[in-house]
Amino acid sequence: MGEAFGAPLCGSVTLWLIAVVVSLKFATSAQMFLDRFTGKGVRIAVIDSGVHALHPHVGGVAGGIGIREDGSLVDDHVDRLGHGTAVSAAIREKVPDAEIFAIKVFWQSLATDIRSLTRAIALAAERDAHVINLSLGTAEMEHRQRLEEVLTTCRHTGSIVVAAHDDNGTRWLPGSLDEVAGVKADWTCDRHGYRVSPVNGRWLLTTSPYPRDIPGVPRERNLSGISFAVANATGFVARALQAAPGSDLARVFETLHEAACVTPSA
Repeated sequence: MGEAFGAPLCGSVTLWLIAVVVSLKFATSAQMFLDRFTGKGVRIAVIDSGVHALHPHVGGVAGGIGIREDGSLVDDHVDRLGHGTAVSAAIREKVPDAEIFAIKVFWQSLATDIRSLTRAIALAAERDAHVINLSLGTAEMEHRQRLEEVLTTCRHTGSIVVAAHDDNGTRWLPGSLDEVAGVKADWTCDRHGYRVSPVNGRWLLTTSPYPRDIPGVPRERNLSGISFAVANATGFVARALQAAPGSDLARVFETLHEAACVTPSA
């Protein structure tokens, strides 16, 4: 299949997922982490292994599509690997009223190629996704130009891509590009909070790498990793977009930064 792109739970994959937590402050009501917002009116594309729409933590999706290795488009967007469903569940916990649209690029394993990935991003933008969750990434910098080209399409449509900036000292594409809401993972971060920090002249979101808890299952036995930091971040970005519809990336970060600076009201 050529160059491999995969989703990260251990250190052997090339494409990674990260989650971020977002918060917002209103002039009339200081709400930490935009917790009064549910994602209503926000459309999120999850590019991953598909989604098991009937999973109780997902609660349905607003459609989906699959991109086969040969480039053909198919209706099959059912998740048979589990990663995309876990990512979608983490997003749904943050924004229960958002629309989730599944774009399946992982089939037999958590790996794809640059052609499928860029096509998936372009399709998400064309289908009016406000937020594009990429719980995946690549450290192969030769793909930078192709990713920058498709990010131009996202900028024109107003789609905000959320992806991992780095993990364990490795920088990832497309999350390390300025046009993306880059995410960092912090194992000490509360799952329902986040930090907005300046890094090398740009803002990054730092969130927890833990997914939604499963009742009866110890957290250390559940999935975890940068992928879920990204998913958590996507939920917060969606909250910020509901709070300030039509925001570009800069305005989303302003909203998140303001929310992170407020003190919870009594």
